[in-house]
Amino acid sequence: MRVLPPAARGYILCAVLASLACAAPALADSGTPWATVALLAVLHLGCELVKIFPLPGSRVPEGIGSFFPVVLAAVFLLPPAAAALVALPGGLAGTVVQRPAWVRRVWHGAQQSIAAWTAGQTFRLLRGPAALGSSAESGPPGAVDPPLWVADFPYAMLPAAAAAAAFCLVLTALDGGVLAAAERRPAATAWRGLFTRSLAPHCVHGLAGLMMAVMWRSPYGLPAALLVLLPMYISCWVFAQYHRERAAHQATIRGLVQAVDIKDRYTRGHSERVGQASAMIARELGMAEDRLEVVRIAGILHDVGKLGVPTRLLRKDGPLTPQERRIIELHPEYGHEMVRGIGFLGEARSAILHHHERVDGSGYPYGLTGDQIPELARVVAVADAFDAMTSTRSYSRARPVPVALAELERCAGAQFDPAMVGALTGAIGRHGWHPVVTSDADLQVISTRTPPPGGPGTPPLAALPARGSHQAGVPASPAPPGAGT
Repeated sequence: MRVLPPAARGYILCAVLASLACAAPALADSGTPWATVALLAVLHLGCELVKIFPLPGSRVPEGIGSFFPVVLAAVFLLPPAAAALVALPGGLAGTVVQRPAWVRRVWHGAQQSIAAWTAGQTFRLLRGPAALGSSAESGPPGAVDPPLWVADFPYAMLPAAAAAAAFCLVLTALDGGVLAAAERRPAATAWRGLFTRSLAPHCVHGLAGLMMAVMWRSPYGLPAALLVLLPMYISCWVFAQYHRERAAHQATIRGLVQAVDIKDRYTRGHSERVGQASAMIARELGMAEDRLEVVRIAGILHDVGKLGVPTRLLRKDGPLTPQERRIIELHPEYGHEMVRGIGFLGEARSAILHHHERVDGSGYPYGLTGDQIPELARVVAVADAFDAMTSTRSYSRARPVPVALAELERCAGAQFDPAMVGALTGAIGRHGWHPVVTSDADLQVISTRTPPPGGPGTPPLAALPARGSHQAGVPASPAPPGAGT
């Protein structure tokens, strides 16, 4: 179970207290329409529970998040405090995949309650209730006034859209705050991209919620309002198709990585750790989330070209001949050819091709210099060298993290991009280095403190075994020992 830092616990507690303050007026107000509140709360709760306990013979699309049309319908139909109450049960029952589950459920309930209250206040400020339920002005004598339930379109769209945007803004602001508190991320990094990625889906939910509210107030009542959920289910199905496609992409990547690990048993788990370190660098540099995922995939697949290298060379215990070295140095080009037809990899392909280039121009395959080397390739190069130095292999022992970082800093400007080295140093300084583990054989504990000379488990650098043939791809100087696996 993950232990939340005190700042995160305090942040969540403040959110819970704020949500209670938002919902409390509805409990004290004798005019609260409890029948509507209860009905909408049960409906929202049911939409969340059906994802956890699907109906017999049905399958809930994978990857569906919280179902907000019902909450936004409550925002349009009820006072803000009552809408905050409607959001609570579904938020508390939402799907949670990480522990501690009860803390996350409480957080989701409080978060949605605050967002519903804010959206309700926004809707009222823009005279949304009047636009939703008032009749138009009377026409000429003898004309028949429209019924009271006819909404004032298109004006009603404005307060509804503003309420949906406010709902999205509060959710993403609270999400960014809890990420900054729980993971100690910089605030700008924690919030970057959250609102822009979430706005369009929430506006769609807001439109569905508005249609539910309009139909609810029509002579057809609740049955007509429930029919609005059908197109929303279709949109969720389309969204699930996207997730299934994404899962297929991940399976492709896993298959390639497993093939490399089977062929080169000495570096098993290396690919996942390089992907992890690459993502840490990218996040520290402030890359957008979609690009961060690309650089993580590039790190994972950087050595896929080893599938084209003879196994006897990868597993050779003695030194390589110059001809054998040249064959191994072809693996970036092999890798690029292997993945060139995989469209979803995008920018990751250039990182696979150029991750052994050096900023001084002495790398391979093309001897690019400085900014000629693609940015993601410079990220992967640093991550690759760092993991090679901090991993135990048959031919070398793991170096402590500070020793590896110092070695990277020594080579910054010659072999590595100083900005990438600085980003990795900063990220590890804040979060530490907790390498992913793919099997029991890969389990390792690496100290983040430099032990005293001669201390247990850390021999002097001069006493470490000579580099094996698997490091053949990196020039001997000034590259750090173990870099460039």
